[in-house]
Amino acid sequence: MMPIPSKPAFSESFAVFSKVDRRKLASWPELLQVTAMRTAALLIIAGAFLVGCPKNEDAPTESQGEETPPPAQEEATEVSEDDTAVPAKYTVELDTTKGAIVIDVHREWAPNGADRFYELVKTGYFTDVAFFRVIGGFMAQVGISGDPALNVEWRAKPIPDDPVKASNSRGTVTFATSGPDSRTTQFFINFSDNSRLDGMGFAPFGKVKDMAPVDALYDGYGEGAPRGRGPSQPRMQTEGNSYLRESFPKLDYIKSAKIIE
Repeated sequence: MMPIPSKPAFSESFAVFSKVDRRKLASWPELLQVTAMRTAALLIIAGAFLVGCPKNEDAPTESQGEETPPPAQEEATEVSEDDTAVPAKYTVELDTTKGAIVIDVHREWAPNGADRFYELVKTGYFTDVAFFRVIGGFMAQVGISGDPALNVEWRAKPIPDDPVKASNSRGTVTFATSGPDSRTTQFFINFSDNSRLDGMGFAPFGKVKDMAPVDALYDGYGEGAPRGRGPSQPRMQTEGNSYLRESFPKLDYIKSAKIIE
């Protein structure tokens, strides 16, 4: 945003005109010229007050709108006690209603995020899980279980933040967050260059090999409630997939997930 001109700068802008003595003007054309110069200066300075910041989409968070905080949220803890338990690089295949989405995970990009994703895949968490917030040109968000009991369990297991080492470019995969050290199960896939999220602490941990299935995800519901006509995260947490299938039948889902490399 352009800075608002300070008071001295405003005065200086008119200093040159204050020295003009209209009585000494040789003709009306000179008077008109000075008047035009003053008007132009006013328009330039007024423009500085009217310039605004560009509009940004809301960041992919776990607390959109009225979402309630997790029950008895515990301190964030390291996901893996033994760093060797999770490979430095591994590949996950998400079997979705739009086809296979294959993700290459790089632990060096975000160790805690990569470890949590590995744990979720291994335990079968991503079974019948909806892409509930799909915003064209921005990102596709997923990760709230269709089983309310699982949501209660995992919301009490946040992980520590990772430093941002990779940028949120098209195809990168990143955990959503509701604040410092609050990542749990929700992640998103970037449709475009969202590098502005880097400075907000969103640390990518992997990248999609082929974006065709991601680009095909249904995005007709757009932003979630209460800002948009899409699903309400609080209701998803407590009512599960029964709420989604009744009210948002066109959503796409992760049917299952597995590690393939």
